[in-house]
Amino acid sequence: MKTEKKRGGGMFVFICIMTFIISFGAGVASKFFIKPSWAKKYSVQMTEELGKVYKDLSYGDGEANKFDLYVPADGSKESYGLVVYLHAGGFTSGDKAGDAEMLTWLCSKGYVAAGINYTLRTAKNDKSVYSQSMEIKAAMPKVVEEAQNLGYHINRMAISGGSAGGTLAMLYAYRDAADSPVPVKMMFEAVGPSSFYRADWGVYGLDRDTDESKKAAAGLFGIMLGEELDADILDTPDYDKLIKPISAFMWIDENSVPSVIAYGAHDRVCPFGSAAHLVNALKENNVDYQYFEMPHSGHGLQNDDKIYGQYMNAVEEYLDKYMPVEE
Repeated sequence: MKTEKKRGGGMFVFICIMTFIISFGAGVASKFFIKPSWAKKYSVQMTEELGKVYKDLSYGDGEANKFDLYVPADGSKESYGLVVYLHAGGFTSGDKAGDAEMLTWLCSKGYVAAGINYTLRTAKNDKSVYSQSMEIKAAMPKVVEEAQNLGYHINRMAISGGSAGGTLAMLYAYRDAADSPVPVKMMFEAVGPSSFYRADWGVYGLDRDTDESKKAAAGLFGIMLGEELDADILDTPDYDKLIKPISAFMWIDENSVPSVIAYGAHDRVCPFGSAAHLVNALKENNVDYQYFEMPHSGHGLQNDDKIYGQYMNAVEEYLDKYMPVEE
């Protein structure tokens, strides 16, 4: 009986982890393939009149350590703002090429834009949210340097992303901004997990007060952190210290950058409960932020077209305010 119980607990851990990975991938698909009518504004194709794309530039030794740089046709300005957009994919899939329209739109506004790949988690490696965030951090000086080499002097930046890319964008904006090669002026993201508490991850059954649930939480969050976690440390103050490297909301303070964020109330991929920690941290630290809650939507934010449009309008307003093209 003991052996059967142990095997059963291990299977529950495995199922929870696989459910997260599969669900995150499905959620990403809905987000990027279901587009409301107003989204045509942001579906921009690159032309010679608009600018140029330099693809697969290297920032490290890893196979995935590549970035694409979108530069405006007008290279006569003394300085340019850089906007980085990080791809989605549940930390296990996705590619910068999937954000070509978003990056081209940003370039069309007069920014230098960059899409950055990072080493994805697989069954054969030990990559994690933390290791991916450190790759993004290492990429930034190379992105700025390459832009400079092409004749575009970068003196400010914004960072963004969706889903997994949203998490990585928040970590750079809140945790790593002080080490950025140029000042980070703002951040915008949608449906990226910013906290990893069992109580918030009930959609995966991790909030249940059972040994199996705790082991599953320790297994999933340990994979994300890149360290093995003991289930006994969950729900303790010591856990906060351990999980902080990947918990974006914990890094927010009174100096954090202005932010525009969006979440779906019925999100069963990025647990909606986790958004409350992010919103509270921004509010308590008097950060200039706008939060858009989609009451009828899940991870794809596909059922609240009007609010989604308001979110994108706010993104443009914050870019114009904190990242003016003409400076």
